[in-house]
Amino acid sequence: DLVRFIKQQFPEMGVGVAGFPEGHPGTPNRLQEMDNLKRKVDAGADYICTQLFFDNRDFFDFCERCEVVGIKVPIIAGIMPIVSRKGMARMSELALGARIPAKLLRAMDRAENDTYAEGVGIHWATEQVVDLVDHKVKGIHFYTLNKSKATLKIYESLGIQSSESLQQPVE
Repeated sequence: DLVRFIKQQFPEMGVGVAGFPEGHPGTPNRLQEMDNLKRKVDAGADYICTQLFFDNRDFFDFCERCEVVGIKVPIIAGIMPIVSRKGMARMSELALGARIPAKLLRAMDRAENDTYAEGVGIHWATEQVVDLVDHKVKGIHFYTLNKSKATLKIYESLGIQSSESLQQPVE
């Protein structure tokens, strides 16, 4: 087991493992999937970082499932802002079939061009982040794919001026 090996060889190293709020495509049995994740945490994983998702209800349900099986490590929410209509389909493929809510699909369909689509995606991701923070999520990971402009716009929408304001501990 890789997690156990890393923790034995480098005990001071923090180790994160992947979580799949909508289920891992290679493991259709959700109970088995949670057992696999619990084994990784029990082997020494310090946190879980989730695959991207577009509906926070999937994340909250995942957190509850983790709690039910006794997983107590922090769960970091994976957010990826959509920056174009074409990119939305690509992201769903990258996320191995991430579910895109009908409300988001309709908003993207109404987008007249990629500039408008980017605005829709940034607004959607910003609303996700606000909701996650309101629910006291332990952390948020932005999937940028080396394109940080959308994430910077989300920060601006949230009134975040510098990384120092992000260093406040969550209670």
